Amino acid sequence: MSVALPRLMVDLQITANAAQWLTTAFLLTMAVVIPITGFLIQRYHTRTVFITALSLFSFGTLISALAPGLGVLIAGRVVQASGTAIMLPLLMTTIMTLVPPEIRGKTMGNISIVISVAPAIGPTLSGLILNLLDWRWLFWLVLPIGLGALALGYAKLQNVTEPRKAPLDLLSVPLAAIGFGGVVYGLSTIGEGQGEGAALPAWLPLAIGGVVLVAFIARQLVLGPQERALLDLRTFRVRVFTVSVVMMGLSMMALFGMVILLPLYMQNVLGMEPLQSGLMLLPGGLLMGLLAPLVGRLYDRFGARKLVIPGTVAVSAALWTMSTLGTGSPIAIVLASHVLISAGLAFLFTPLFSSSLGSLPKHLYSHGSAVIGTVQQVAGAAGIALFVSIMSLRTAAGLGQGLSAVEAMAAGLRAGFTYGAAISLLLIVAGFFVRRPTDQGTAH
Repeated sequence: MSVALPRLMVDLQITANAAQWLTTAFLLTMAVVIPITGFLIQRYHTRTVFITALSLFSFGTLISALAPGLGVLIAGRVVQASGTAIMLPLLMTTIMTLVPPEIRGKTMGNISIVISVAPAIGPTLSGLILNLLDWRWLFWLVLPIGLGALALGYAKLQNVTEPRKAPLDLLSVPLAAIGFGGVVYGLSTIGEGQGEGAALPAWLPLAIGGVVLVAFIARQLVLGPQERALLDLRTFRVRVFTVSVVMMGLSMMALFGMVILLPLYMQNVLGMEPLQSGLMLLPGGLLMGLLAPLVGRLYDRFGARKLVIPGTVAVSAALWTMSTLGTGSPIAIVLASHVLISAGLAFLFTPLFSSSLGSLPKHLYSHGSAVIGTVQQVAGAAGIALFVSIMSLRTAAGLGQGLSAVEAMAAGLRAGFTYGAAISLLLIVAGFFVRRPTDQGTAH
């Protein structure tokens, strides 16, 4: 969608701020729905949850393809996101239920191929489609895939979990929606560069979301021992899970920040076309996918720490290299930096997914999956907000000092990457605290 926003602004005659709601609404819906998935997966059969998720995604895709204007298009994106939000926690819970501990790394590695390659080739395919067809084809071409997956699941999918009469705490639902939604909305507003011109100041939804989030956490801590929590936070009593989730959050901040800033650098500083910059990001994304099965097998053999530490070092080295980029930096350095950070992240995601969920008792798998999904959304929004805010402030300062627009932008981007590189040092430190889950070690 990010590649399509300029086209949509022209076709629908809308402003950039209005167009950004197509991504903001999607992120908001994900942040609101994911915390509820732990309850849904416990309460209903696997098959029922899967069919519901794919039906929502497909219906949202159809609404978006037929949308006559921005309002209906945003509604379609919200329906799409409500189905998408259910799928990843359902996938992770199902894998943890079915796959023996000794080969979970290999299985997670295979899953990571899809998770890594799809976002990498998405912008490139989007650019190609928009060069040839109307923006509606971004949805028409996805719809048969969603319907095909729905039909296959309806025909073949079997139930692998035993539902239980999990009570729904009615107060926790609005607390989760307002808390996570407010935080993600506030961060997204900053991340879109709308902090000053937005209808609401960014601090207001952030403050409201933060306060409500504290109330939500307090309530879950009370309800957890009673087996009534919407999102059971007893998962954080397991140190391996906590360390892995913290690292995953830091990794998502680095990834989302880099994904936003690097195309800006290539287009606004080096003068590349959007399709060119998309193609420049393709090798790193493909490498991440190709490395995933290898990393999964290495995890089964050596555990998490021996993979995570070199991965964090690679991520940090790439971000520090990006912090030196200027108006005359060679394209080869940009490409090499992106390939290096992609390789580093490949050595992080599969071990962190496997070790975090593998450290939990079986009855907390669904809640652990929901926690991971929620952290990814909030950390991604926070990464974008942090990187873009720092870039904007430094760019404005550069313009005030008499720098040209290109030089000021380059200085702002360097500042953003520098802060990201500083965060990556925390990632390296946390890597030394990752352990192989108990059940993994015993089974191996």
